Amino acid sequence: MDIEKIIAEHGDYLLKVAYLYVKNEATAEDIVQDVFIAFYQKQEQFRQESSLRTYLVKMTVNRSHDYLRSWKSKRLTLFEKITGRTTAVTPEKEFLAKSTRRELVEALFTLSVTYREVLILYYFEDMTTVEIAQLVCCPEATIRTRLQRARKQLATAIGDYDWEVLRHESI
Repeated sequence: MDIEKIIAEHGDYLLKVAYLYVKNEATAEDIVQDVFIAFYQKQEQFRQESSLRTYLVKMTVNRSHDYLRSWKSKRLTLFEKITGRTTAVTPEKEFLAKSTRRELVEALFTLSVTYREVLILYYFEDMTTVEIAQLVCCPEATIRTRLQRARKQLATAIGDYDWEVLRHESI
């Protein structure tokens, strides 16, 4: 497999996925870089049971979860709370602040990772509950429950929202 072609095809998408988890562009770039390095070193382990994109997304989600559990993540969050400022202001954050969907994105980031990931995968990545269940290795009923609870939490934060508007949009 040509790694440059794979990076060109999937890099931006994986960066969005990582950013939605870690909320920091530099960290998201590091995660995606680690994913591509790991894939390059162990590409023979890819058994093609799913698409390459799904495989890379799963790796990105796992690396993002690892980062969020890490001491580095907790230390940066503590630093932000103590100083009252974030560690990086990115153009993406500025754009989202001006966007009409600012309120939705902010409310989405207030959700726990478990709820945020099912909303993102279902609405923004257009995955079914069966596909999400396979991706995160839990029962489909759990995914449906998480979707319902996530919608309820977002509705509390932002009021009524037409959820089907989110289908086929990117964040």
